[in-house]
Amino acid sequence: MTAFAALHRAGAPLLLPCAWDHASALALAGQGFGAVGTTSLGVAAAAGLPDGASVTRDETLRLALTLGSAPFLLSVDAEDGFSDDPDEVGEFARELAAVGAVGINLEDALGPADRHAAKIAAVRSAAPGLFVNARTDTYWSGDGDPAETVRRLAAYREAGADGVFVPGLTDPARIAFLAARFDVPLNVLYSPAGPTLAHLADLGVRRVSLGSLLYRRALGAVLETAAGIRDGRAPGGATPAYDEVRAMSRPAPGTP
Repeated sequence: MTAFAALHRAGAPLLLPCAWDHASALALAGQGFGAVGTTSLGVAAAAGLPDGASVTRDETLRLALTLGSAPFLLSVDAEDGFSDDPDEVGEFARELAAVGAVGINLEDALGPADRHAAKIAAVRSAAPGLFVNARTDTYWSGDGDPAETVRRLAAYREAGADGVFVPGLTDPARIAFLAARFDVPLNVLYSPAGPTLAHLADLGVRRVSLGSLLYRRALGAVLETAAGIRDGRAPGGATPAYDEVRAMSRPAPGTP
């Protein structure tokens, strides 16, 4: 079992915060998070590109390159693998592993389950050490059909997925059912309106992702701060010092 896989514990789920750049990732690691994910929305939005459209392969790999050697475990949100060709997805996974990533998140976008299973199998073959988190969007963008959810997750598990991910699922009974149904960790997306982290642990969840929440909260803080200053109010909340943020930058090439 890898160090990253070992973090998916029953009773004490992995809380995985998701970064969108070098500074946000190092800031999270500085708060004691031993594993950090990436958010495809944050990466795409920062580059002025649409999320979920398979157009941020280069940006995602570039971020992984800057973070793969950092002092934390990195799991990369790779959307659908940026291709419908399983071999191309496998090659992308191999590149991620080569720069230091330890996990990959692959979403099915409600496309054919057999195609997504083939992608998972290709990743297992090309990058055996990567923790493959197989996501189904039955609750995220579908109608939340429990039978379809189980059918898809079973196919992905059979293909070699190390964990299964059902974003958008917040019903405690259905969460508990899926956690007990599969022999690999269940990952859910944290929702401020859903169960607490402690409740999710009791339900059997072993990984809780924050997805794009931190990025969206950061944008909210930007808007709130700018509007407050315009209206004569002093900014509230935590503000890292200039030198603290500067220290999160990568050294220039050749710098000892």
